[in-house]
Order: sequence, then structure tokens, then C-alpha cells
Amino acid sequence: MAWDLLFSSDYGLFSLFVILFVVGMAFWFSSFFSKKIREDEARAGK
Repeated sequence: MAWDLLFSSDYGLFSLFVILFVVGMAFWFSSFFSKKIREDEARAGK
């Protein structure tokens, strides 16, 4: 029943979208910050 509500109702689909968006943001922020940290370490090492 819960799966039916998640995939068939408007609020279920919006909840699924928000969950996927937040997980995607977490991956993007982690890669962005790690890239900036590596750039800063390389700049400080010069």
C-alpha cells in the first residue's frame, strides 16, 4: 500500500522527487567541495 501511494499519488511522486534531488545534491556538493579542497591544497603547496 505504501508503495502504491509513493508511485501513484501526487504527493508521493513529489516526495520521491525531493528525496532523489537531495541525494543528488549530496553527491554534487561532496564532489564540488573535494575538488575545491584539492585545488586549495595544490595552490598552498606552491
